[in-house]
Amino acid sequence: MSTIEPVFRIIPTIQNYDWGKKGKDSKVAEFASGAGICGFTLNQSVPYAELWMGTHVKSPSGVVDRKQNLTQILTENPGLIGDQVSRRFDTTNGNLPFLFKVLAIGKALSIQTHPDKKTSEKLHAEQPTVYTDPNHKPEMALALTDFKALCGFMPIARIAEYVKTVPEFNSLIDPSIVTEFLNCTNLSESEQKAVLKKLFAALMTADVSNIATQLRTLVARYQRGGQKPIEEDVKDLVLTLNEQFPKDVGVFCTFMLNYVRMTPGQAIFLGAGEPHAYVEGDVMECMANSDNVIRAGLTPKPKDIPNLVSVLTYTPSDWQKHMVNPVHITQHTRKYDPPIQDFTVLQVKTQKGETETHEAIPGPSIAIVTEGSGRVSWSGGELDLQAGSVIFVGAETKIKITAGDSNLVVFRAYVTA
Repeated sequence: MSTIEPVFRIIPTIQNYDWGKKGKDSKVAEFASGAGICGFTLNQSVPYAELWMGTHVKSPSGVVDRKQNLTQILTENPGLIGDQVSRRFDTTNGNLPFLFKVLAIGKALSIQTHPDKKTSEKLHAEQPTVYTDPNHKPEMALALTDFKALCGFMPIARIAEYVKTVPEFNSLIDPSIVTEFLNCTNLSESEQKAVLKKLFAALMTADVSNIATQLRTLVARYQRGGQKPIEEDVKDLVLTLNEQFPKDVGVFCTFMLNYVRMTPGQAIFLGAGEPHAYVEGDVMECMANSDNVIRAGLTPKPKDIPNLVSVLTYTPSDWQKHMVNPVHITQHTRKYDPPIQDFTVLQVKTQKGETETHEAIPGPSIAIVTEGSGRVSWSGGELDLQAGSVIFVGAETKIKITAGDSNLVVFRAYVTA
């Protein structure tokens, strides 16, 4: 077994899902061009949706100048993961606890959620071809560009206003459920969640032909300028989603889920059981090492409405409660620390010629350059960096990141347990 440095280049993998931005408009394609992917040639007609960096069994990263992929390298060199992390997480066969991605969203992803660990194990055992691993998938999205999403249930009072104001939405729900929901404000928190679940389940299981009819009516009303004041904020979103997914019940989720608009540098965290749909934009995304998704709308893929309705938390709140506010830990580094142990993300911004030092972390990390050029150095060597470069940094390795002739921006995901 040949030795390997504690810092080395890795080769990410591309996922060409239909919803991805096409060609040079995609951050995934932009970074892929500089990532050293063998044979990569940008095609302007191809959707470049996701760039994966990690050890997920579906698409593990390669390693530059090695025949083995990252999973195999880490299996042979467990010290790169570190004892502390291996005691806390299952790192068998080189498995990293997190998966790091870039997403370039050209049209909406599905109305979806991710199961918790117990549910993931159950679904994987029952439907291994659909739910391909037994892990949970909490995730954090950090905006690289302006970013839009649906995220978590709105406050009860806000949903109630839409129920009362939007007849096309109201008419899809049994009148008795509508009445119960509109009268739930004085109930306990658990009772309100139960009523919210009834309302959402009724919407998602509404008659397909009635959904198409009511959506056609809603769109026609908006197109002739008949929206009411409360609908102004979501009118364009409804029209866009209907154009992308005509007759789909997911369009009506606009009246139940928070509509989020983020600017570069803002981040949201989505735990297990939180409904969401990314709508447009480019983001860094970090998650537990899983690809499990339960879908129920805005998708040509198979839907699993019963499981989605079953696993949601039904916790209504303003979308700001999902935000992860970064904290400056040095002059050049900001830390995004979600309320889980599986991962943390650092953003490094250095100006021309400046150097940022990161002390040793007792766990593995993966970093990608999103802007500029420079180099990374450690006690045993250094590597040149450019936009799209992806590196692995082994546990207990101190590194220095230095900008070259322009500003340098790096995102680094890690786990310490």
